[in-house]
Amino acid sequence: MSLKVEKTDNTNEVKLEFTVEAEKFEKAIKNVYTQNAKYFNIPGFRKGKAPYQMVEKTYGVEVFYEDAFNEVASEVYDAGIKEKELDVVSKPEIDIVQMEKGKELIFTAIVQTKPEVKLGKYKGVEIKKIEYKVTDEDVEKELTSMTEKNARLVPITDEAVIDGDITVIDFEGFVDGEAFDGGKAEGHELTIGSKSFIPGFEDQIIGMKVEEEKDINVKFPDEYFSDDLAGKDALFKVKLHEVKRKEMPEINDELAKDVSEFDTLEELKTSIKEKQEKANESKAKHETENEAINAVCEVTEIDIPSGMIELEIDNMLKDMEGRLRYQGMSMEQYLQMVGKTVEDFRTENKETAEKSVKTRLVIEAVAKDANIEVSEEEISEKIKEMAEMYGKQEDEVKDNPELIKYVTDSLKAEKTVAFIVENVKVK
Repeated sequence: MSLKVEKTDNTNEVKLEFTVEAEKFEKAIKNVYTQNAKYFNIPGFRKGKAPYQMVEKTYGVEVFYEDAFNEVASEVYDAGIKEKELDVVSKPEIDIVQMEKGKELIFTAIVQTKPEVKLGKYKGVEIKKIEYKVTDEDVEKELTSMTEKNARLVPITDEAVIDGDITVIDFEGFVDGEAFDGGKAEGHELTIGSKSFIPGFEDQIIGMKVEEEKDINVKFPDEYFSDDLAGKDALFKVKLHEVKRKEMPEINDELAKDVSEFDTLEELKTSIKEKQEKANESKAKHETENEAINAVCEVTEIDIPSGMIELEIDNMLKDMEGRLRYQGMSMEQYLQMVGKTVEDFRTENKETAEKSVKTRLVIEAVAKDANIEVSEEEISEKIKEMAEMYGKQEDEVKDNPELIKYVTDSLKAEKTVAFIVENVKVK
């Protein structure tokens, strides 16, 4: 195999031309034939037993080309990238120049490479001080939340519905006098004020009493996920069956005993404040890191290749698909529900992806410029921590090269971010 490398007119882009020996391509064709012979059915031969020459004659010499090319191209491409020490950051754009039996296989691959990072001033950049104080109001709000979680639900039989009540209703919806799919339910539980229904629906439940029936008129939002209903006027026939109302416990020492390990309300308040202060410290630390990195990014010049951004969006899609699967939903179902396409997702997330890529490149560049390294002891300690977390022996994970690289990169990034924060000027 021989390889030529030349720069294209585009920044951070090269064109690779691979020439593969005819014998190597021929061998790949024979391998493909061996793997797929069982699928060929030729008169006069038992299925899968026809010789190569007969299969070639019957189906054409090109029948194995595509699979043979994929087998050879993948191998020589990876070897070529390694040989030329290219840091490729995009999918290759392949073009076959020559692919004939008995001749050299020639193909080109246009790829984008990692861009140069022109670091600006990363020591002494100015950011605003970020801090969050815990107020008495914050503590009281958490106490109120605790009382709501411990509230009793009291049936209401002779009073009208008020905001915050939990109701059980039957309903059926009509548009232009016709019932529509998904517009009917029985025994549906609806909390008034939750804004989980069409705007205006819950407001019209207020004032109803148990066993009362009512016609409710609403309008579907213009941006509703169902095009058939978007912007349409609708009438819902509603019957109210049950009303429950929260009865809140008093905020006192007894509540503290019921909802915590403390005996007094003051002890509970102190604990709440300490937890909120810890959460605020974590939030301020995270936001300070983001501000510091953003400040360095603003003074750094990078011409980010488009392919790098596209790969980042690919990863975002994979992450989202994983989260949706965990929730029992496919990507197709989600997109249909929100009325969008994969291309919409890619377009909407392009700016976020570009920012993410730039942040990663800046952190790598600062680490290199500042000679930030990770020790073997730090890696070993992190591996041990991960092994304990996942219930495995340390030996089971420490010999995994991919895991070692992930841990090393993660630790280096963490140390670099800490270094950047340590060197900012807080206004």
